[in-house]
Amino acid sequence: MNMVRENETVREIALRQPAAIRVFEQFGIDYCCGGRKPLAVACDERKLEMERVLSALDAAAKGAPEPLKDWSADSLQALSEHIVATHHAYVQRELPRLRDLAQKVVTRHGGNHAELPAMQAAVIQIAEELTQHLAKEERVLFPYIIQMESYQAGAAPSPHGCFGSVAQPIAMMTQEHDAAGEIMADLRRMSHDYTPPADACPTYHAFFNGLREFERDLHQHIHLENNILFPRALALEIAIAA
Repeated sequence: MNMVRENETVREIALRQPAAIRVFEQFGIDYCCGGRKPLAVACDERKLEMERVLSALDAAAKGAPEPLKDWSADSLQALSEHIVATHHAYVQRELPRLRDLAQKVVTRHGGNHAELPAMQAAVIQIAEELTQHLAKEERVLFPYIIQMESYQAGAAPSPHGCFGSVAQPIAMMTQEHDAAGEIMADLRRMSHDYTPPADACPTYHAFFNGLREFERDLHQHIHLENNILFPRALALEIAIAA
């Protein structure tokens, strides 16, 4: 019997069954920014056979190797530190490499593949936007969330931010996540699901493989924030105000 309930959203499946995340990555299904859609809609948009995806989800539920960690019970400080050390560090390390690869590929193949300059522009755009985004999280939002948690535990004074409610910066970060997701969706579309053409050189392959890996990490990154960290932070703010 299939474990996915009728009309269950991709986000709900990912939260309930962490092993499903690897299945969504395999099929290119966005479970973070686009996770609010029912699975049937997501499959239809990707032109995927629903039964094939359901079978893969069932197989994952029965015992996927090395399932992703369930962060729903860890402290918000531990989760925030994990996001910074793992995903923020990856973004900061990988974006300069992708920009360099994009420049090399455009220089060599841009004349024969008109989509490459547009892809390069998209990489530059997401690099600029994410650099600012990560800084705001690390300097403002995450420290505030950690202080709320410490205050609830009696280990810190009441937090004071430059905003009325933590909901305000969370809404801004979520919007920026959506924008980054749209850029990655454009890159996937322009690259035909990161499929290099027949005349692609090794650098071309490295660029497309890098984009695929970057998208995979970004989806995991945004999932942890949108679906776990942010809802718990909002609930915490309500709890300490009661």
